[in-house]
Amino acid sequence: MKFFTCPHCAAQVFFDNLDCTCGGQLAYQPAKSEMVPAEATCANRKSIDCNWVCEAGQELCQSCTMTKTHPDTSVDGNLALWRRAEKAKRWVLANLRHLGWFRETDTGARPVFELLSEKTLQGPEQPVMGHADGTIVINVAEADPATLVERREQMREPYRTMIGHYRHEIAHFLFMRLSKSEKFLQDFRTNFGDETTDYAAALQVYYETGAPADWQEHFVSEYASAHPHEDWAETAAHVLHLNDLCDSARASRLVVGETGFEMLSQDNLISDGLTLGIALNHLNRSMGLEDAYPFVISPNVREKLTFAAVHLKRGD
Repeated sequence: MKFFTCPHCAAQVFFDNLDCTCGGQLAYQPAKSEMVPAEATCANRKSIDCNWVCEAGQELCQSCTMTKTHPDTSVDGNLALWRRAEKAKRWVLANLRHLGWFRETDTGARPVFELLSEKTLQGPEQPVMGHADGTIVINVAEADPATLVERREQMREPYRTMIGHYRHEIAHFLFMRLSKSEKFLQDFRTNFGDETTDYAAALQVYYETGAPADWQEHFVSEYASAHPHEDWAETAAHVLHLNDLCDSARASRLVVGETGFEMLSQDNLISDGLTLGIALNHLNRSMGLEDAYPFVISPNVREKLTFAAVHLKRGD
């Protein structure tokens, strides 16, 4: 994510800012990817700190419009969870717009989000995150930092974040759109396998036996080994991680080597992203923190990442 400029005083501001230190009110304009004066703002600005602008005649911004269901805010704690969940969604959607998805020129379908809480008036529930026919379900419980850390340890997933959940589930949605191309499907099956194999049966086997011992040679994560659909979602999400990582590094003027981060090809994206990940791990260890980039990428996985990177970059 890049840094932004206050339209009132030209100071540096950030993607989620509602105002500047000069006192000027800010709004994010997704069509131009810039901060503008806070006019025609989203109706959710006061309730969940949404700082996006609205299109003419609309009450909700492009991000909030995609949310079909949100947690019951009369239940204690749900408003804060919803606020954090929408914050992560806006970040991911902005990144995807930079790659050509969901822009005004993109005439394809948009995902619909159901942001569900485990806290309801009827008692505790357990929403299952997933994607089906264009609808994405997100369990906002993991927008709570303590809950997220607990489940990260339970699931043995060193990288488990709300942004990661959105990228994974949106990757399933993007597969649905990309798979309309027979050429994409043929190339996909060469890299990931036959996605028509029984999904439920494959997941049952995965949860009973776990990932194969050599999973790191072929998959970006253990869960990716469960089924070709999950392999794609984990791999495509990882490409989105690397893309944002490199964008943020360029914005921060961090460099790897003498040339810095000039994205001349998708292979550079992957090479630079992986190099930056290693550097971030080294920095974190100097502070006694966990690795920022807890992945080991094999040559086989790199080929999958390259395939996903090519298809995730859209032209207008």
